[in-house]
Amino acid sequence: MAFNSRFLLGILIFFILTPFTISLILSPSPQPEPKPKPTLYDILPVYGLPRGIFPDTVESYNLDKDGNFEVFLKAPCYLEFEYLVYYAEKISGKLGIGSIRELKGIEVKRFFFCFNVNEIRVDLPPTDSVYFQIGFVNKKLDMYQFETIHSCMNNEIWLRSCGGGSLRQVLPQLPAPVDDMQMLTTE
Repeated sequence: MAFNSRFLLGILIFFILTPFTISLILSPSPQPEPKPKPTLYDILPVYGLPRGIFPDTVESYNLDKDGNFEVFLKAPCYLEFEYLVYYAEKISGKLGIGSIRELKGIEVKRFFFCFNVNEIRVDLPPTDSVYFQIGFVNKKLDMYQFETIHSCMNNEIWLRSCGGGSLRQVLPQLPAPVDDMQMLTTE
């Protein structure tokens, strides 16, 4: 009888454990949580660029495998480096090792004029310089200006002169021509 009870106990344990074992084998294993998307400020050093090229108001960005990117800011803004630099709400370009080319959405103000920045690059191997290409002109800036991420400044002043304003708004209003001015005639 002891043999029978052991046999029955074994069969009972087998039938209890078998479904449990099968469910463990067939159940999907828990997936690890996906890593959060790195910030733009984490991506820039991977490409050899300083973190402080963009302001602290970046809301999101898209970057494809070919280096094409779009950066979205909370609002247009400007930063003051050696020059005033305007950032549109959407900035696009092509990110590569040591450079951002085909850049759209960044302007530099010099005197009363605003110029589109076509490219931002650094030397490889790294030096203490960052270059802003404006047309055919390269402006060399010290790297230390871009080591930290800067906050936007008062946009109202800038928007009147670049990135949304017109030259007429920047320059003082000129007086209207006077129609009744007499012409000086000579004989």
